[in-house]
Amino acid sequence: MKFRCERDVLIEALNNAGRAVSSRGGSLPVLSGVRLELRGNALTVTGSDLDLTITMSTTVHGEADGVTVLPSKLASDIVRALEPGRVDVEVAGDEANITSGRSQFAVRAIPATEFPRITEPEGEELALDGAALAHGLRQVVSAASTDESRSAILTGVLMAAEASGLRLVATDSYRLAVRDLSSTSFLQEGQSVLVPSNALKELARLLGDGDTVRLRLGDRDAAFTVGDTTLITRLISGEFPNYRNLIPKNQPACLTVARASLLESVKRMKVVAKEPSTPVKLDMSNDGLKLTVNAQDIGSAAEELDAKYEGPELTVAFNPEYLVAGLDAAEGDEVTLECIDALKPALLRSLGNTEFLYLLMPVRVS
Repeated sequence: MKFRCERDVLIEALNNAGRAVSSRGGSLPVLSGVRLELRGNALTVTGSDLDLTITMSTTVHGEADGVTVLPSKLASDIVRALEPGRVDVEVAGDEANITSGRSQFAVRAIPATEFPRITEPEGEELALDGAALAHGLRQVVSAASTDESRSAILTGVLMAAEASGLRLVATDSYRLAVRDLSSTSFLQEGQSVLVPSNALKELARLLGDGDTVRLRLGDRDAAFTVGDTTLITRLISGEFPNYRNLIPKNQPACLTVARASLLESVKRMKVVAKEPSTPVKLDMSNDGLKLTVNAQDIGSAAEELDAKYEGPELTVAFNPEYLVAGLDAAEGDEVTLECIDALKPALLRSLGNTEFLYLLMPVRVS
């Protein structure tokens, strides 16, 4: 294999594919590498951990076709450290030579025959609005669990067909995010798939304004293509929780407050509430809203905000990280926080927007 290209072109391909490279190590060392395949002037770079695969194709000046696997982090670090400009890559046997200007690096290559064979699902290719999908993912993905040892199902995002379009749902059992995309749909009514949240985070990162997502959906996996990059992910099998029963129908207490003001206030409270177990209290009354934090051995903080409140006086406490995430995901100038009491889930929405909701479990305090 032999080719040359601009440094930044190679960096982008190595970095994009490298984001899927396995960090687990051990059983299959080849997965710590990225696979480079050159055919003519087309270079394809692939990284995979078997559950997630990212492949990027780019145009280079090819001189000799071939295929190899290079250690992902080492290859990226070397190319990133080079001066801007032309980079030459030549692979002979088990050694790859990377040259730029007066810089020369020799890297031990891994036999390409050891790299697992990656196949794409054979379903019909569908086109999705990339901007709308990226927007929805940003609001929902962070609510999924990151703890695979607890429940793999909760690490996924439910993508379900609704009468109005596509619904995205994620929960880690402490909070729930739901976003409806009325202009986007690729499933039949009543159909749903459960996609790993880490894969959708990578998809959202790839999406830019005006991008179209090409999707192929199989029985066990899904392939999302954005431009020259394809992301293939295994789907999660299992029954997603019945989230509809978690959403309260009537809340006697309703707080309306400026979203940016509340968001910044909670962030200030977090300066004292450094431990996740330290909640921020919201005292809601006709006089407005008061936030307080008391952190043992650290200190306390309090702040008052102008707000409109309807209902009996109520004090409710939340994990500040989760509250910040909900406020950040919500949009608009004002949000409503609807509560039943201090122990039942609270509903956070953008005022006048029914497409997104964020359900948050309170923290029990004395």
